[in-house]
Amino acid sequence: QVQLVESGGGLVQPGGSLRLSCAASGSIFSVNDMGWYRQAPGKERELVAQITNGGQTKYLVSVNGRFTISRDNAKNTVYLQMNSLKPEDTAVYYCNADIKPIRDDSEYDYWGQGTQVTVSS
Repeated sequence: QVQLVESGGGLVQPGGSLRLSCAASGSIFSVNDMGWYRQAPGKERELVAQITNGGQTKYLVSVNGRFTISRDNAKNTVYLQMNSLKPEDTAVYYCNADIKPIRDDSEYDYWGQGTQVTVSS
């Protein structure tokens, strides 16, 4: 009924850039907070960036100044622009959205399928 589909991952060299996209679709009444998480091998999943429905943002300290999160509410899509990429940014990136389905009383967390980002020379 509701799903998040990610795109934009791939292999880039250190110092390069990449833009991730995540589109929500289905029987959606409203989309609230959206964000990006990542998980590297052997490490815990961590919040990278988050954006509220009103456009307020917050970032993981280690990516602040290099990454920019944005959203297009008309398209129910969230983006993550990643610049000055480092090998330590290598991880599987997951998008997340707090969504209230149509004809439902509650909001739920939905997750994308994950997209691999590899930063290596």
